Amino acid sequence: MVRTIIFLIFAHILELKVMRNLPIGIQSFEDLRSNDYLYVDKTEDIYRLVTSGKINFLSRPRRFGKSLLVSTLEELYKGSQSLFEGLYIYDKWDWTQRYPVIRIDWTNIEHNSKEEMERSMLSYLKQLANFHQLIFISEYASDCFAELITLLHRKEGNKVVVLIDEYDSPILDTMGKPEAEAVRGFLQSFYKRLKATDDHLKFVFLTGVTKVAKVSIFSVLNSPNDITLSDKYASICGYTQEELERDFSEYIDDTAVHVDMTREDLLAKIRKMYDGYTWDGKTSVYNPFSTLMFFENKKFSNYWFETGTPTFLINRLKKHGLAKTVLEPVIADSSAFNSYDPDAIGDIPLLFQTGYLTVKDEEMIAGDSLYTLGVPNLEVRESLMKHLLSAFTQYPVEQLGVLGKAMLQQIRNYDAEGLTNNMRKMLAGVPYTLQPEDHATEDATEARYHIIFQVWMTLLGFNIQSERLTDSGRMDAVLLQDEVAIVAELKYHATTKLDTLLDQAIAQIRKKRYYEQFFDRKIILLGIAFSGKEVGCRIESLSELNFIK
Repeated sequence: MVRTIIFLIFAHILELKVMRNLPIGIQSFEDLRSNDYLYVDKTEDIYRLVTSGKINFLSRPRRFGKSLLVSTLEELYKGSQSLFEGLYIYDKWDWTQRYPVIRIDWTNIEHNSKEEMERSMLSYLKQLANFHQLIFISEYASDCFAELITLLHRKEGNKVVVLIDEYDSPILDTMGKPEAEAVRGFLQSFYKRLKATDDHLKFVFLTGVTKVAKVSIFSVLNSPNDITLSDKYASICGYTQEELERDFSEYIDDTAVHVDMTREDLLAKIRKMYDGYTWDGKTSVYNPFSTLMFFENKKFSNYWFETGTPTFLINRLKKHGLAKTVLEPVIADSSAFNSYDPDAIGDIPLLFQTGYLTVKDEEMIAGDSLYTLGVPNLEVRESLMKHLLSAFTQYPVEQLGVLGKAMLQQIRNYDAEGLTNNMRKMLAGVPYTLQPEDHATEDATEARYHIIFQVWMTLLGFNIQSERLTDSGRMDAVLLQDEVAIVAELKYHATTKLDTLLDQAIAQIRKKRYYEQFFDRKIILLGIAFSGKEVGCRIESLSELNFIK
C-alpha cells in the first residue's frame, strides 16, 4: 500500500514536470527557451523561410506570435545554438556562422510625429552602434541606418540581418491625423536605405498587420516576397490541431477534469471557440493568445477580442451598413489582398487584415484566385455580434450575454410575452429604430430592422439563411439546438397592426414549408414583427392549430 502511494506521488511529480509553464506574454525566444516555457516548434517553417528568399514580409493580426517569430530569427542568426537544441532546425543549421542582426520594433519607437520618430530612432541606432563599438558620421536616422548596416558588414565579415517588427505601426497609429503624411514620408526615406544597402544584407524580414501602399516597403524594396497567403507558411504563426493535441496534451487532460468534460468534448469546444484562422483556405490554426489564456484560466472567454475592442471598426460597420459582411461569407478576388492606400482602405481588406475575417476557401478561376472569407470562429463571431448589437441598440454590451440566454430560453418555453418584453427592453435605448426618420424610406427602415434582427439572431446561435435584406423567399433564420429547430421570420410595416404582421410571419413559414427539412426534431415557429414603435413576438409549435401568445 505504501509503495503504491509513493509510486502515485512520484508519477504525479513527473506529470507536473511535463506541464511546462505557458508562455503568456513571452515574446523573447531566449527567455522562453532558457526558462523552460512550453514552445510549439515552428523551426521547420523558419528553416524553409530562411533558405527560400532574401526579403520577406508576413502579415498577421495582433497577438498572433509575430514578435516571437522575429525574436526566434534573431537568436538563430546570432548563433544561439543551445536555445535550439531538440528543435527541428538544430541539426540543419550551420552554427559556425554568426551574423550581425539589427532588430527594430516600431512599437518601441516613438512615432507620434516625424520629429519624434527622428529623435527616437536616432537614439536607438546610436545605442546599437555603441554596443558594436561603431561611430556614426551621419546626422539623420535614415542615413545612420544605412551606415550601421554597412559598418556592421565590414566589421563582422558576414552580411547583416535586418528584422523589422510591426513595420506599419506608425502608419496605423497616425492614420487620419495631421502628422500622417510627414510620418509616412519619414518611413519611405528610412526603408529606402534597405534598397541602397542591398549588397550588405543577408536576410530581411518584416512583419505587420497591413500591407500599406504608397509609402511602404513594397514601393522602395526590390521585390519583397509577401508570404502572407502562401500555403508554405500557413502555420508559421498559430497552432495547428496536431500541435495543440501534441504539445498541450497534459493541459487538455488537466482542463477536461477541471471542467468535467471528456477530452473529446473539450477539444471540440476549444476548436469551435479558437480555431478557424486560415490564410490558404486549407491549413487551419488556433489563435495562440486565446488558446494560452484558456489553458491558464481553464475557462472559455473571448480573450483575444477583449484585449483590443475595435470601437472604430464596429462604428464603421454600423455607419456603412456592413454588418452583413460579418454575418455571411464574402467573396473577394486577389486584389483585396494587394497593397492598400492607408487613406482609403476598403472594409473587406480592413476586416481581413485585422483578423475579423479569414480565408475559408480559395478557388482558381481563369488563372486568378477567388477567396471566400468568413469570421474565423465562435470567439470572434460572438464578440462582434455583441458589440454590433450594442452599437445599434445602445444596450450595454456586458449585459447582452445574460439577456440573450434569457430570450433563448423564453423561445424554447413558448413565452412570447416574456420575449416581447425583453426585446422592448433591448431596443428601448434607440427610438429611431422603432420609428422611421423623416428622410428614411420604409425600405431603408425595414433594412435596418433586418440587420438588427440578423445580428441578434446570430448572437443567439441562429444560422442566418437570407441572401438579401428584403424577403427573398428563403427563411430569415433557423436555430438548430439539441433536438430543437427554431424557424424564424421577421415582418416590418410602419402602420400595419402587430397581430396582422405576426399572422403573416407564421403563415409564411407554414406556406413556404421552411421547416420540412427538420422533421427529425421538435420544431418551433417564431414570428417577430415591428409596427411603428411597437415590437411583438409569436411562438408556435408546428403541431398546434392555434397560436400561443
